[in-house]
Amino acid sequence: MVTGCAGFVGSHLAEALLKEGQTVVGVDVFNDNYSRGLKISNLRHLTEWDSFEFVPIDLAQGDLAGVVAESDVVYHLAGEPGVRSSWGDRYETYLRNNLRATQQLLESIKSMPDVRFVYASSSSVYGDSETMPTSESETLRPLSPYGQTKAAMELLCDLYRKSHGVDAVGLRYFTVYGPRQRPDMAFHRFCRAAINGEPIAVFGDGLQTRDFTFVSDVVAATRAAGHMPVVDHLFNIGGGSPASVRDALSIIEALAEKPLDVTYGEVERGDVRDTAANTTLARTQLAFDPRIGLEEGLAAEFAWVREAIASNLI
Repeated sequence: MVTGCAGFVGSHLAEALLKEGQTVVGVDVFNDNYSRGLKISNLRHLTEWDSFEFVPIDLAQGDLAGVVAESDVVYHLAGEPGVRSSWGDRYETYLRNNLRATQQLLESIKSMPDVRFVYASSSSVYGDSETMPTSESETLRPLSPYGQTKAAMELLCDLYRKSHGVDAVGLRYFTVYGPRQRPDMAFHRFCRAAINGEPIAVFGDGLQTRDFTFVSDVVAATRAAGHMPVVDHLFNIGGGSPASVRDALSIIEALAEKPLDVTYGEVERGDVRDTAANTTLARTQLAFDPRIGLEEGLAAEFAWVREAIASNLI
């Protein structure tokens, strides 16, 4: 079972599982956080498979018992994403879609000890970490409501693991990018603007660094977390080569073959300065070995954005 199967990472994960011969139940409710058309396009990659079943259900209030009954692994990637949009009135949406939905899923499998529950967390739980690269033992200091709900989700999963024996494994993703990336995310915005000859607005001075992680590497780690025997229950998943936003813009400029019109502004509330993942645990226990560097990964995303623009998908 893959929740959030019409989303960015969820659609890639479900597709990878289908290609290796798995039977997949995909769950999505088509939240309005970005274009429904883009999510339907993601889903179309999956519905071509006879071994895929799509269940449109709201995890926060639907009856999930029947949906999870046949699953041996539940990959929980559904949730409300985005740091900047988590302030103000939308916080209730984050509580509902990141906490309430997860609690409902945990309730549905708490009597199924043989089911592995793999859930997506985020590097946002660390905030401005005092140690680089950051290990899983670092104190959590989220700087945004989004990060706070992800940290709370981890605690909730750990409660069900300790009190009910749920076999829960959490993955802290570090800045995932690649084809099908959400339209609000930086690389998607940068590529689209570069192709269309539009100005690019960057939050901050562009010298902030991220441990950019290509989507296929994230998918490989997530699949491994579904079946590998583990000692620990939380793992950093990072690309292993932190780079600055300006570095990424230089690559995109080369791909566009024309100068970019870039302006730098104020740092947004909740944005951290730098991220870098210590992935020792994931490498040891999940055989995690990120293979796609930033130049190769950005070229793949740039090509996808160009094709999506040409087909009026975005």
